[in-house]
Amino acid sequence: MSEVEVASEVEEALHHPEIEKQELPYPREIYAWYVVGVLVIAYTFSFIDRQILSLLVEPMKRDLVISDTQMSLLQGFAFAIFYSIMGLPIGRMVDRTKRVRIISIGIIVWSLMTAACGLARNYWQLFTFRMGVGVGEAALTPSAYSMITDYFHPKRLGFALGIYGTGVYIGAGLALVIGAEVIRFISQGGYTALPLIGEVYSWQVVFFAVGLPGILVGLWVLTIKEPARRGHVRQEIDADGVSKAVEVPVREVLAYMWANRGTVIPLNLCYALSAMMAYGVSAWIPSFFIRTHGWTAAQAGHSYGLIIVVFGTLGVITGGWLGDFLTARGFRNGRMIVVAFTGLVAMPFTLAYPLVSDPTIALWLLAPSTFFATFTTGSGPAALQELMPNQMRGFASAVMIFVVTIVGLGLGPTSIALVTDYVYGDEQMLRYSLVVVPTVVLTLATLLGFWALRNYNRSLDYIADWAIQNEK
Repeated sequence: MSEVEVASEVEEALHHPEIEKQELPYPREIYAWYVVGVLVIAYTFSFIDRQILSLLVEPMKRDLVISDTQMSLLQGFAFAIFYSIMGLPIGRMVDRTKRVRIISIGIIVWSLMTAACGLARNYWQLFTFRMGVGVGEAALTPSAYSMITDYFHPKRLGFALGIYGTGVYIGAGLALVIGAEVIRFISQGGYTALPLIGEVYSWQVVFFAVGLPGILVGLWVLTIKEPARRGHVRQEIDADGVSKAVEVPVREVLAYMWANRGTVIPLNLCYALSAMMAYGVSAWIPSFFIRTHGWTAAQAGHSYGLIIVVFGTLGVITGGWLGDFLTARGFRNGRMIVVAFTGLVAMPFTLAYPLVSDPTIALWLLAPSTFFATFTTGSGPAALQELMPNQMRGFASAVMIFVVTIVGLGLGPTSIALVTDYVYGDEQMLRYSLVVVPTVVLTLATLLGFWALRNYNRSLDYIADWAIQNEK
């Protein structure tokens, strides 16, 4: 065994002491990957339902007579407010109850709410149903992060979470591709008559097409096995001399996170700002190609959708794998290194594509921009899971998602719309908004990432000390 491999084993023993004493073996790897596959499909459906609006901007603006800012509120705030708020109590449920059941109920709720958008008769009804989508989707990711961490050995965690994260980009890409096909059908506007429902705007048919199949996915999730909890679990000896896990009060979870605030706060904000750039850009790129380069919605959906599916998926897998690779090579903060450098590497490509005059070149620049920008999706959650005891992971993930949703989804699309509407005052200036906002956001994300990087090893020492005091 090489010195590097010895160092890696010592590192795992120090920071993952549960590996040595875990009585229950990890589940069969083939089944663990099957579970990840099911969760990826669920995550894919969630992002199809979430992102489909980005290709429907122009027909929805036309039929509902609304502004870019109002449209951005449907894309961001209406969804984000309940997604983030409901995530916190759901995160506590994740740490205490069966996660499979939580995920299944959430999928069914968001699928029904997405389909309900096809019944909306005005802007505010749509706004309400988008809130309902947010409530349902709040159940998935905290539960999935917690389950995957229990299914996989720590040395594979980043890669496994990276594979799960591909659902974001597969779903967002398919939303554009599927939507593009429907747009071909509804491009003339007007109404479509549906059996039992009657007349709806033609674009509302999309919501039925992407929402209703998700109900079957929710039922499928009920068939997967709930994994045993592992990884720094607080235990005590009962009257019979048997060791059992005990609940960690929420005040102690908050105290733990506060004690590690020098890592947790900038990590959450760095991840959220990276998401703000990604959500903002993805919401407006179809409109950018339509307004700046004269493309049809179908052209924009197909082209950008394929870039998201291919390069977004490759990026999130690579980011998760790279964090694992650096950690295995002796960099204790390897996953945080990936998070910190992501914005810096993605920035040149992200700022260049809106300014070129050739749409083909813009697409080629979007490919590396998407690839590098998605590194945080695999490595960021893995970095947080690594810092938290098992019975705190669901709540900590919910807090991260809360921050990511409020900052990323809540402000991302709207920040670009506000610059377009109120700084430039011309929707044809969208291309410059796509330069200004990412410049500011990625710079801040990079600075915060390096702040967290400075404190990350200290937090790894903290969890090791916590384990000694609580795993008796």
